[in-house]
Amino acid sequence: MNFDWMLKRTDKDHFDLIEIWKNDRLVLLLRLIDLETWLNRGNLLVSEIDDFKDKQTLLRSTGIASVTLWEDIWFNKKEIVQSRLNAITGISERIPGRVTQARKLDKPTAKDFLDKNHLQGSVNSKIRYGLFLPKRYFRVLSTGYQLDSGIEELLVAVATFSHPRTFERNGGLYRSYELIRFANLRNTTVVGGFDKLLRAFTDEYKPGDIMTYADLEWSDGASYSRLGFDEISDKDPVQFWLDPTLNVRYTDNRRPENDKLIEVYNAGSRKFVKTIH
Repeated sequence: MNFDWMLKRTDKDHFDLIEIWKNDRLVLLLRLIDLETWLNRGNLLVSEIDDFKDKQTLLRSTGIASVTLWEDIWFNKKEIVQSRLNAITGISERIPGRVTQARKLDKPTAKDFLDKNHLQGSVNSKIRYGLFLPKRYFRVLSTGYQLDSGIEELLVAVATFSHPRTFERNGGLYRSYELIRFANLRNTTVVGGFDKLLRAFTDEYKPGDIMTYADLEWSDGASYSRLGFDEISDKDPVQFWLDPTLNVRYTDNRRPENDKLIEVYNAGSRKFVKTIH
């Protein structure tokens, strides 16, 4: 990926650590969890992961990004991973959000986009919005950007939301929604796009609040904080059962009969809430 990088290992961490540098400054620490080491280290890995989480928290507090990347995610979602790592280091096609148009999407369009551009793919959602770049603004794209010249617009970002949970509060109805997914088109970053999608949703549905989760393997949710979300709590790591042949993860309640499955778990998530009305 043409990074200026350095490979390291420490006594407390048996996985590869990749330091990625830009303009003589460390911008990203990438921790690679390969399945062979995961299997061979056994129970010692639990304490090692806790040690790394402390280091990760410290790095992020100083503005250095830190990502934990599992081998199965790399092989299954390589293009999306590369796109996200590039975006973290500032290597991305930047599209001004002000020249895009926000409108609702049908379910198949949102599903297709998220399956191609979000690490966790698509899930069922009630409300779906997209940002479209009209053809008259294709000029903001760099000369080398690969684009189908026959299209009239380009879908560049998608956000999906849940059904509302409705409560009675202070004599009125209070509606709480969950932001389920957000993704930019691979290898692009819509500057201000996330905020524009939130405003489009908020203007139409008038939520009392919007709740979402940050994946702690990829970030501490700082981008949510910048948009007025409040950090609420951390959720414990989630256990998965991984088929190392197919690189497919299963939750415990969907675990197939297979004695070759590997027990893995993520780094947990952080809950954020933005109060609107």
